[in-house]
Amino acid sequence: MDNEYRFLPSVDKLISEERIKQLQENYPHTLLVELVRQHLQQERLSIAAGNPCPSTDELVESICSQVSTLTNLSLRPVINATGVILHTNLGRAPLSKEAITAMDAVAKGYCNLELDLNSGRRGSRHTHVEQLLCQLTGAEAALVVNNNASAVLLALTALTKRKEVIVSRGQAVEIGGGFRIPDVMRQSGAKLIEVGTTNCTYITDYEAAINPRTAALMRVHSSNFRLMGFTHFVTLDDLARLGNQHNLPVFDDLGSGCLLDTSRFGLEPEPMIQQSISLGAGLVFSSGDKLLGGPQAGIIVGKKPLVDRLKRHPLARAVRIDKVRLAGLIATLIHYLKGEAVTKVPVWRMISAPLEEIDQRARLWAQSLGGLARVVEGETMIGGGSLPGGTLPTKLVAIGGEDKKKQPTIAQAISQRLHHQEIPVIGRISGNVLLLDPRSVPPEEDEIMLKALGDTTALEQS
Repeated sequence: MDNEYRFLPSVDKLISEERIKQLQENYPHTLLVELVRQHLQQERLSIAAGNPCPSTDELVESICSQVSTLTNLSLRPVINATGVILHTNLGRAPLSKEAITAMDAVAKGYCNLELDLNSGRRGSRHTHVEQLLCQLTGAEAALVVNNNASAVLLALTALTKRKEVIVSRGQAVEIGGGFRIPDVMRQSGAKLIEVGTTNCTYITDYEAAINPRTAALMRVHSSNFRLMGFTHFVTLDDLARLGNQHNLPVFDDLGSGCLLDTSRFGLEPEPMIQQSISLGAGLVFSSGDKLLGGPQAGIIVGKKPLVDRLKRHPLARAVRIDKVRLAGLIATLIHYLKGEAVTKVPVWRMISAPLEEIDQRARLWAQSLGGLARVVEGETMIGGGSLPGGTLPTKLVAIGGEDKKKQPTIAQAISQRLHHQEIPVIGRISGNVLLLDPRSVPPEEDEIMLKALGDTTALEQS
């Protein structure tokens, strides 16, 4: 095995290889030397484990491949044909044209993020969005942070540290990605007091748990699951009345950030931010990139004394929102203020799209695939931790599934080819059928979609 080490080329020899020399036209010499050294060290360890020494050509290929991987933009736009409108893995809510324009405007130069143009003195980034949020929700005050998790963490840290927060046992939930309400409370220094049972909690359970160490009552909306059958949970207005009796604030973690009545679109009612405020919640937390349809953000609205304490807390600086997403959020909120969210915000455009229009688009997609596809009935999911179990009727382009011996190969093959398009197309495979849903694809992306499907068909038939 000692002989294997002798076959390893030197750093100088690899750097002088023609393919690596060509890389020096675009990349620093120091970077290439460091990558060569790293590869040689990895090969020494591999040889020590009993593996043979790779050839010089193999080493050069590996180094060139790593340079390409390091310098290519791996975060790319894709077409979401999965039929999940708020797909967390695909970046949740797409943004309106106006939101993108607003973000671009502040991203490419300086802006008055924390400058009061009237006085010429330092201002607050919260002033750009607070009035909008208060107007839309009826809240006394508002601020925006990085995301909903940091909004909850900030409130618990600032207002309940080393004290107790009472939560229904059925609401001590995990909302995805390992994010658990009890863990957030522990990080904040608050002590979680669970009351009731998984399926039933009553107002008397909260009342019995209140003591001098209690700092708040909290409701957590189960935005990504639903309990069925024998259940009972305390309403927010009852919880608020109890809080008022004991001079305790009520925190309402809504998650989805809804400002429109979802029942208008044939969906189950989703709690709205303005409803929570009107029912007496002291603080309401929600996301910017779910049903609100904006960029990632954590929105906090509520009573002014509580919000003001959050603004002054040191953690507020650590979780503050940046200028680009703030601009996008403001533009999105203006859509709601102007009553144009259904026609401007992509999430609501998808939710409200007529089934007849979706059917026409599905048939156009299927035609571009020739005899490989058919149009079938299906359902679109809202997703993203919003409206658990809520679906909308749709039309799907289905590929494969009829010949069980052959079709799984076709469905998988076409799915892979769509993934490797210039703009990847992401569908979903159910059983041995690839399904593509036009409802989760904006109509302005149809041209790209049809080209991708046409190219895939050409490959299949060749």
